[in-house]
Amino acid sequence: MRIIKGEFKGKKLLIPLDKSTRPLKDIVRESIFNVLDHSSKVSTRINNSKVLDLFSGTGSFGIECLSRGATNVVFFENYLNSLKILKQNILNLEIEKKCTIYDHSAYELRSSNLKNEIFDIIFLDPPFKDKNIENLIEQIDKLNIVDTNTLLIIHRNKKSNDKISEYLNIIEEKKYGLSKIFFCRLI
Repeated sequence: MRIIKGEFKGKKLLIPLDKSTRPLKDIVRESIFNVLDHSSKVSTRINNSKVLDLFSGTGSFGIECLSRGATNVVFFENYLNSLKILKQNILNLEIEKKCTIYDHSAYELRSSNLKNEIFDIIFLDPPFKDKNIENLIEQIDKLNIVDTNTLLIIHRNKKSNDKISEYLNIIEEKKYGLSKIFFCRLI
């Protein structure tokens, strides 16, 4: 897995060898960034943005954001193997000063000290079998970490039938292979 564009273009990222983690495929990651760079529907830009990367895995999304000019990224990852790789990827690129890592579940957002810290982009990539995404969206709303311009990007299995449209205004939806990507804002 490599960084696609920006300051770290072409740099390799470590990925887990076990099958417990589903790394964000390069084609899906590239497609997300193409929408961010070129869609007339999505006005949020990466440069100078603050990013919250939930279910970070090895950090490919957040690190790609930093490569493209994001000012800082907050990562949430609780799976030990992925967490070790995430930390190593950050060390290898020498970007520790731009990163904060919470080594607990994204569902424990309430216990973090993020309250009232506004993010420009929030990326949610829970396991495809996870059925609690609505709960997480409610937590995000209650913590006051979004404003009217905050973009939520949600990666789901294309067969999932989450009821996220009850909580979010879906700006754009894309499908790639087994993946479905929602670009949205809170209602």
